[in-house]
Amino acid sequence: RSCVACRQVRSKGELLRMVRTPLGEVRVDETGKVAGRGAHVCRNERCSEGAGKQKRLVRALGMAIGPEVAEELSSQAAAAAGRAKPEGKASDK
Repeated sequence: RSCVACRQVRSKGELLRMVRTPLGEVRVDETGKVAGRGAHVCRNERCSEGAGKQKRLVRALGMAIGPEVAEELSSQAAAAAGRAKPEGKASDK
């Protein structure tokens, strides 16, 4: 599997799957098992934003994605990036 934005080959766990269902809706597939045409994006904000801006996700899925789907992809990537960061000192001001 490779990211549609950066084209790097990664394992299934390192990628978010976007899917176009047979009913024509586009959504984030957290399980990786939803039926339909899939496209993969790295779990980082740079690739999730790049996939939308460069229209690569649109080409991979064969249809336009709505702003709510793009927002969900960005929030999923941000959440995944937040979990991947090592814990450090937090300054509360």
